[in-house]
Amino acid sequence: MRVATTFSVTVLAAAGIGHALVTGLDSGIDRIDPFKDMKNRPAAGHGMNVLLVGTDGRDKISDAERRKYRLGGAPCHCTDTIMIVHISDDHERASVVSLPRDSYAMMPPHTDQNSGDRHHAHPVKINAAYAEGGPQLTVRTVENMTHVKIDHYLEVDFTSFMKTVDVLGGVEVCTARPLKDSYTGLDLSVGTHQLDGGEALQYVRARHTDGAGDLGRMQRQQRFLASLIAKTTSSGVLLNPVRFRNVARTLLSSVRADKGFGTDEMVELARAMRGFTPSSSEFTTVPIGNISYPVKGIGSTVKWDPKKSEKLFRALREDQPLASHRARKKAVVVGVSPQQIRVQVENATMTPGVGRKADTALKRTGFRTTGAPVNAADRHAQHTVVLYDPRWDRSAKSLATALPGSQLKAVKGQGAVLKVLAGADYKGVRAVRAEDAYQGEFGAVTGDQVVCP
Repeated sequence: MRVATTFSVTVLAAAGIGHALVTGLDSGIDRIDPFKDMKNRPAAGHGMNVLLVGTDGRDKISDAERRKYRLGGAPCHCTDTIMIVHISDDHERASVVSLPRDSYAMMPPHTDQNSGDRHHAHPVKINAAYAEGGPQLTVRTVENMTHVKIDHYLEVDFTSFMKTVDVLGGVEVCTARPLKDSYTGLDLSVGTHQLDGGEALQYVRARHTDGAGDLGRMQRQQRFLASLIAKTTSSGVLLNPVRFRNVARTLLSSVRADKGFGTDEMVELARAMRGFTPSSSEFTTVPIGNISYPVKGIGSTVKWDPKKSEKLFRALREDQPLASHRARKKAVVVGVSPQQIRVQVENATMTPGVGRKADTALKRTGFRTTGAPVNAADRHAQHTVVLYDPRWDRSAKSLATALPGSQLKAVKGQGAVLKVLAGADYKGVRAVRAEDAYQGEFGAVTGDQVVCP
């Protein structure tokens, strides 16, 4: 991804390796002009806005790779991924906003690049803009919907994505639940995985691992991009001038970009972003009002929440942060967010105050405790036990993870509130977090909160 490429140049510049090394690297980039003859554009805000587009192009992928990674279908020549990447004016923050590819959009008047026919403004899914009018119509449609002026355009396809990951030596991802998608071939067990280019493509394309569909896929794309940034900014290869040149040449030769984003712009941006880290990035998805908005002749679309989305894009225009930027606490990733788990604590020992300590510690970690611990019927328990209704087994596992050494016991019919019987072995609470524990007004997370612990 070109965003990662920009960050790579950032690290290089910070290391004192400058313009001489990167000059000439962008000669292989396919240059386009997505802003040609555009009129009535939004006013420029503060900072820089990059439209990052991923297409389903696969022309250079081998037959063996097509079979292995389930890429056999004909490409639709449309956008699989659309993100606005905002670089703050002080170059200390990158805000990434994902736009669902099935978003309801009103396409502006245009000439169809395939048929040559002139079209009036009409409703579509946003990813159709690329198919009908390429990068220029995509930029126009996004600007019309967000009122955010796009300064630069970067485009990657399946081939360039795979090459980017492979040339970096793979990227690490982690999951708190199994991920299996028969359409893409994705099959990941719980835990941490090192993905090569093809496996990473399966990870970011998968839409059928659960009921979250495209929204779940966008969350995985955001987590992956955070991990890619972490790998790019921490990899020793970026501090070796010769090796970096080889990596950068591979990355830059496999993207499409606007004519105005060349070596000089990249180096200038890089020098200003010397201290950039994953915690400097933040990720969110445009607020959704209707996940299945029907449109005649188009089908089900994703309708944005007008008030919340306008507030989000105003924050981008005004160069405001979207997430709470604070030091990340080391925490174990669990399948259910503590904020979604209700807990009643009982003191199962004869020691006064154990229940209160456990309740306070669990609440501090994020669990929704009652705040009113009681004494258990049995006050001589040697082990801490989590009692749970089998219907809430995933929540019980997350709670037990926060209580090292605790045991799980199913109680049919107990209901949604889990019980913790704090026994003699209670030693405290371990910090836990969910993969998608969003925070703040815009549901945004910082990059260091979604990479592997």
